[in-house]
Amino acid sequence: MNFKTIEWKEGKLILIDQRKLPQKEADFICQTVAEVAVAIREMVVRGAPAIGVTAAFGVALAARDSKASTFSDFQRDIESACDELFATRPTAVIVGWGLERMKRCCQQGESLTVAELKKALLREAETILTEDIEINRQLGKQGAPLIPDNGTVLTHCNAGALATAGHGTALGVLYSAREAGKSFQVFADETRPFLQGARLTAWELAKNGVDVTLITDNMAGHFMQKKAIDCVIVGADRIAANGDVANKIGTYGVAVLAKEHEIPFYVAAPTSTIDLKTPTGEQIPIEEREPQEVTHFYGQVIAPQGIQVKNPAFDVTPHRLVTAIVTERGILEPPFDKAIQKIFDQS
Repeated sequence: MNFKTIEWKEGKLILIDQRKLPQKEADFICQTVAEVAVAIREMVVRGAPAIGVTAAFGVALAARDSKASTFSDFQRDIESACDELFATRPTAVIVGWGLERMKRCCQQGESLTVAELKKALLREAETILTEDIEINRQLGKQGAPLIPDNGTVLTHCNAGALATAGHGTALGVLYSAREAGKSFQVFADETRPFLQGARLTAWELAKNGVDVTLITDNMAGHFMQKKAIDCVIVGADRIAANGDVANKIGTYGVAVLAKEHEIPFYVAAPTSTIDLKTPTGEQIPIEEREPQEVTHFYGQVIAPQGIQVKNPAFDVTPHRLVTAIVTERGILEPPFDKAIQKIFDQS
């Protein structure tokens, strides 16, 4: 991988500022939990695994800056930081997963001094980062056999190294398939309105030497109809217990088109993205973002002034449209409720 999405260096959290890609490669440096919250909320860093790792480092920064002298006061500071970070992006369950790990680390250190607890929380954040990269590599190896050699793969949004601590989920499968010797072309949807496909996926794949073609969102059906797409692979921000998948807005439409044209539709996500407490996709909260993302384009107004706007950041793809879910523990196939429960029963 020719870049680092997230890096802890000399007491600072260094993030690629994804708002500025592809025009400029710049870092966004966080030294406080408030700055980490801004980075997540303002999409400096995005992608479920990446914001989960980033949130963990946010807790580590809050721990470092805590003035508490007792465990109870320190724990309150950690709980407050977790609440602030959890509120930034409500759809991605992995944010809460990472924060719960940091909370448990704190709770299990009640016998430690505050200074020792601060070090323990930083180590836990660093472990979460390292584990995320390894999980994505395992996920990539599991999914690589699904990618057709000399075929064309469509992806929507960005589920690559930029969306994780490294390697990626959906794009990680593609990187692993290439490492296995396969040759293929990737079509990347632009992914309006934030243009993660145009700005990030196209940039990332090109930077890593992958053959990529950018298309607008409303071209996907055309290329499927022309038999130019062999399979679709996307990431996920949350997967319900029945296999319903929340991912970037527009994913549902791609899944419907894939079903109509009998094209395999794959979802690649770590098991930490699966939320057993959410029975179906109907219970997944959908983040509504600022209308300016729709009415403006790079600062230029493109819509009538005062027009009403809806801007949901995610949609839910019903499990009946999903061919398989790729995880680091294996490939899950329908019926997904039973396949999901099985992997958690084995853990």
